[in-house]
Amino acid sequence: MTNEHQGQTSRGWILAALMLTMALAAMDSTIVATAIPQIVGDLGGFSLFSWLFSIYLLIQTITIPIYGKLADIYGRKPILIYGVIVFLLGSAACAGAWNMVSLIGFRGLQAVGAGAIMATVNTIAADIYTLEERAKIQGWLSSVWGVSAILGPTLGGALADYASWRWIFLINIPVGIGSIIMISMFLKENKPTKFIKIDWLGALALLITGGFIMFGLMQGGQSWAWISYETLAFTGIATLLVFITMKIESRAESPILPRWVWRKRVLVGANLATIGMGCLTMGPNMFLPVFAQSVIGVGAITAGFILASMSITWPISSSFSGKLYLRIGFRNTALCGISLVIIAVSSFLLIPYPGSVWTLVAIQLLMGAGFGLISTPLMVGVQSTVDWGQRGVVTGASMFSRYFGQSLGAALFAAVFNSVLLDKLTDAPANLQSALPKVNQVVEVLQSAKADNSVQSYLQNAFFDSTHTVYIGLLTVGLLTLIVLLFTPKHFGKIDKF
Repeated sequence: MTNEHQGQTSRGWILAALMLTMALAAMDSTIVATAIPQIVGDLGGFSLFSWLFSIYLLIQTITIPIYGKLADIYGRKPILIYGVIVFLLGSAACAGAWNMVSLIGFRGLQAVGAGAIMATVNTIAADIYTLEERAKIQGWLSSVWGVSAILGPTLGGALADYASWRWIFLINIPVGIGSIIMISMFLKENKPTKFIKIDWLGALALLITGGFIMFGLMQGGQSWAWISYETLAFTGIATLLVFITMKIESRAESPILPRWVWRKRVLVGANLATIGMGCLTMGPNMFLPVFAQSVIGVGAITAGFILASMSITWPISSSFSGKLYLRIGFRNTALCGISLVIIAVSSFLLIPYPGSVWTLVAIQLLMGAGFGLISTPLMVGVQSTVDWGQRGVVTGASMFSRYFGQSLGAALFAAVFNSVLLDKLTDAPANLQSALPKVNQVVEVLQSAKADNSVQSYLQNAFFDSTHTVYIGLLTVGLLTLIVLLFTPKHFGKIDKF
């Protein structure tokens, strides 16, 4: 196991290595997003480009619990180094992609490595830092995401414009090599001596089941309507796969996701609340930048910084949460966090048309503070309930819950937004009907500002109302998350029996 009493100097180097490693995964999506026009212009395949993100999220999410279990069996160090190496191989392959299909495939390879990174970085931090120190360390790790949200688009745009989009992948290689060197030199870990049989059948079942559910959530509302025979078939197959996976895991000697993870109220409550938090983050991420550009009329850079303002308060409140959860407990600290998120979401619903930049920034700052008070206490809280040999499993389950929540939120809020916008276009006044665009062309028309004033005004109001409906959905999810936390045990004590 990892030595929890490593020297301050070595711990500092390990933290730097963990932050570098986290930056690989954190910056990847934002840096790729800004280079999409250049990638499509070079490789073609515009109709497929969304899979550059979907395949990455899909594979990363479903592999996290498996890596969490492997980290408990083989140790964190070899799993993390393996993950970084695979990520770098995927990055190099992406840089050499010859068409969109090959690039999507290599993004999937990147995601195989990213799953190992996300499963082990937070586990190592919990191994080498005390309970009192972990909030501050989580603040440092959270700050990586904040910096990435700002630096990623800037760096991606600069490389795409002045060098080549292929450099957005090649730049990962020196960063990854640096992190591998530091981890190898400074992280001291005793290899587990107890042999544990790996549940490969359970891992395969989890991959198939998780992959099918994630794929369905991504495609629902796009490839087929949510209220349709396809959705009914998807639900039936998903239910069957979950049942089969649970049967396999119940018979395994050392299951990937042990039953106690889903039977202990503390873990169930924390993971359900983490799903809710993941779901909540997707509303602003998906719609706020477009709202700011299409309704308020700001530029793309300003819209990006409005969204990124949440990343300022998130790591700050994450660091502060340590003092709070040591005084009032993990559950109560998370309750403070979800209360701030609910206030922020409610504030958005009170914005008069068309809204202002500074109001959106204030709301984002408040949401970031709330997320910091939810994410860190729940992560550190579940880690504190188990010993070293189960820490990878509970950390993996927590990270899986967060990304599953994001996928659920993306599907849910996209369906809500598109449904409301479609109704607005269908119910438009007769004199505007012929001039209105289709749903998937609304943003393009608003961005071009070439429509008649009456059409432009109607579309902006429709977009405003549709986004507000999404925030009503966010408020509902926030209240459900609050209820889940209220039913979660107040004290996160050690789990004695597995």
